[in-house]
Amino acid sequence: MAGDLPVSRSWVVPAAELGERFSRSSGPGGQGVNTTDSRVELSLDVARAASVPETLRPRLLARLAPRLVDGVLTVVASEHRTQLDNRRAARERLTLLLREASAPPPAKRRPTRPTRGSKERRLGAKKRRGEVKRGRQGRFD
Repeated sequence: MAGDLPVSRSWVVPAAELGERFSRSSGPGGQGVNTTDSRVELSLDVARAASVPETLRPRLLARLAPRLVDGVLTVVASEHRTQLDNRRAARERLTLLLREASAPPPAKRRPTRPTRGSKERRLGAKKRRGEVKRGRQGRFD
């Protein structure tokens, strides 16, 4: 479990760059909830980690900016009763965050004009709606 974290085919975060902290978690756990450190905080220093490709670092820092504290990304997992399950959940969450943040930006949308048919449908719908509202005015001549 404490091994390297594969983010993509070409990017693997070594275990040495990941920081793990454990603490007591609230929630389910029965009698062991007060004695077991099952909550997991997994952190990665995105700003200074050697494993982060230099081409991706600016994109990661920009996209993860609201979640970073001094360049460190921290993920917390405490939804499971066992530390092992929470470690697994935190690793999956961190992997997903890094994948989404490192994804290339979407292709630019090429603006297009509405078709004649769509304009006619829109105007027809407006006319019908106006007729419905006019019928509600209560003028019965």
